[in-house]
Amino acid sequence: MKSALIVIDVQQSFTRRPYWDEAELPSFVKNLQLLVNRAQQAKVPVLQVFHVDEDGPENPFSFASGLIKTLPQFDLNPTEVFTKAVHSGMFATTKNGQSLDYWLRKHGIERLIVTGIRTEQCCETTTRHASDLGYTVSYAIDATLTFPMVSGSGRTYTAAEIRDRTELVLQGRFAQVQRAEAVTI
Repeated sequence: MKSALIVIDVQQSFTRRPYWDEAELPSFVKNLQLLVNRAQQAKVPVLQVFHVDEDGPENPFSFASGLIKTLPQFDLNPTEVFTKAVHSGMFATTKNGQSLDYWLRKHGIERLIVTGIRTEQCCETTTRHASDLGYTVSYAIDATLTFPMVSGSGRTYTAAEIRDRTELVLQGRFAQVQRAEAVTI
């Protein structure tokens, strides 16, 4: 089964968000770079997806901000680059307007390895859509990054609790949730 590694929203824009926290960044960088290196060695496509909003230079997710670029901790040379303005990477397009789904099917990709920022948002949403579109999905849980969140009731959920919940709702339904070192490339 032909695979592709999807790297979602690993971009400098997040460093300007008030919730940005580097506590788990070293582990995330190590695990994602491991997968990128393994994919590149195996000639598996590495597809990078950036989130872009065009609200002006004050928005860190606009091109005008200058922050739509890979976090500097990574050595990433993607096979193709896509942009999106919604949560799911499956709606991302190349600069020529080709959708991620079209690109994957054109290249005979049947299995996606999902990584990136944020665990419970863009990565999880992409996983659900990819599964519904018929792709087999490996979700590299420790190659995703998220941040503590506060619910409406005032409870704070740690990044570890959010990852645990994502694993719970995806495992066996939408994806095979694995640690990066266990993911088959």
